Amino acid sequence: MDIRRTVLWVVFSLSILMLWDKWQQHNGKPPMLFPGASEQVKPAATTTPATPATPTASLPASGVTTASGIATAPATKGETITITTDVFKADIDTLGGELKRLELLKHVDTVDKTKNVVLFDSSASRTYLADTGLIGGDFPSHKSLFTARPGVRTMDSSGALQVVMDAEQGGVKLTKTYTFKRGDYHIDLKHDVTNTGATAVSPSLYLQLVRDGSKPAGESSFYSTFTGPAVYTDTDKFQKLTFDKIEKGTEEHATKADNGWIALIQHYFVSAFVLPAKTQREIFTKKVGTNLYAVGSIVPLGSIAAGASTSLDTQLYSGPQESAVLEQTAQGLDLVKDYGWLTIIAKPIFWLMTQIHKILGNWGWTIIVLTIMIKLAFFPLSAASYRSMAKMKLVTPKMTAIRERFKGDPQKMNQSMMELYKTEKINPLGGCLPIVVQIPVFISLYWVLLASVEMRNAPWLGWIHDLASPDPFYILPVLMAISMFIQTKLNPTPPDPMQAKVMMFMPIIFSVMFFFFPSGLVLYWVVNNVLSIAQQWVITKKAEQKLA
Repeated sequence: MDIRRTVLWVVFSLSILMLWDKWQQHNGKPPMLFPGASEQVKPAATTTPATPATPTASLPASGVTTASGIATAPATKGETITITTDVFKADIDTLGGELKRLELLKHVDTVDKTKNVVLFDSSASRTYLADTGLIGGDFPSHKSLFTARPGVRTMDSSGALQVVMDAEQGGVKLTKTYTFKRGDYHIDLKHDVTNTGATAVSPSLYLQLVRDGSKPAGESSFYSTFTGPAVYTDTDKFQKLTFDKIEKGTEEHATKADNGWIALIQHYFVSAFVLPAKTQREIFTKKVGTNLYAVGSIVPLGSIAAGASTSLDTQLYSGPQESAVLEQTAQGLDLVKDYGWLTIIAKPIFWLMTQIHKILGNWGWTIIVLTIMIKLAFFPLSAASYRSMAKMKLVTPKMTAIRERFKGDPQKMNQSMMELYKTEKINPLGGCLPIVVQIPVFISLYWVLLASVEMRNAPWLGWIHDLASPDPFYILPVLMAISMFIQTKLNPTPPDPMQAKVMMFMPIIFSVMFFFFPSGLVLYWVVNNVLSIAQQWVITKKAEQKLA
């Protein structure tokens, strides 16, 4: 039995199965392989969500449900205040003091290159909001009408601007202060709560991110990326949650902590509320409407005496998943750039990429240099693999003859094959095992290139203007197909005619698939294949000369 070919067949079959599984997930179906593995890193100790007093966000133009469960009519229409900085164009509605639109001025939209990426939105096609307010009484919430104080609305030479708005209801005054800073995706959000009544009150502050469950526009059909809420605490670590489970009420996550953050993740971007350390909070997820979900925190503010006040400083990060920035923002926030179980390999690879980029200043050349470095690191393993393949290629005629001679007697055929391997000093797995050892590194690099926002709109040269988008002229996929075809010719021809046909068609199958992959990924594969061809050709020629 040709063990090496059997192993390759298994690897090929598993690859096709995993691709099909990803396709199924992309179309909204549950995963067939590793169910739940991509949703949650560590199961939480408790499974009951914090439902008491959880605020309920409402759909646009619908009624509002108060903490006591009494439906009320929506407030009158508010005023939209537009803030412009060097990185943001933000719309804040005085109805609720709600951040209802956030445009990232330095990131071009995936679908329409004439527009910028919009994260927060409240349009007919997208709902994505940041809400805050008070519960525990008839207090100002994200549906109360606020009054905005006059102030600067466009970033000036001071490098920062503030939007201050007030609302008073039920004997409590809530003042929200948004602070935007130059070149910064962090928005400071301060809540000042004053008891204007005659008796003590005990309100709680809620902060929630509300989003519809649809994937961002422009997502590829050939690979799936995560879109949904995430929760992090020191105890339960990083937990990804699916809209599906929130819909069914079966989600599991940490519900109480005095640390961590809550977030909404999509490919390349994240929004997260970060509270001060040692701040006790309840964490909730909730379905708040048709295809509309919320993740948030509730912070008890304690008893506030008549005439007294208290305040809480929070931070909202809403922008690209840049590892260095996320690490500085909050512990564990860099995990939203999720490499899964290969994080231990992927993180060092990304670190190495950033160091190379500091020198070269171009992500395309960075990918090429990184590929060369990885190829050099695995040179001894690859050389052993190619030497084994060279030997197999030389004895292929003998293997074919044995198959023909004993095609009616599988037992004698396998016995003769084993004797041939022993005589020729060939390890059937010699060409396969070195490749298997390298697979985790190659998969890690795949996820690094796929997850890195640095690749978005990053040019390489000539026709490649965006390494995160497919090659517009399909030049790289065609080059990859040619390189794979050459590799197939260099490898030993499988004795089985059916296997030989499959190996011949594989370059076509993979090149068609890679027509829709980001050009940065295809560039990596092309460079890797070219280096492999050169290495294999030299080693094969030397092995043939030596054996001759």
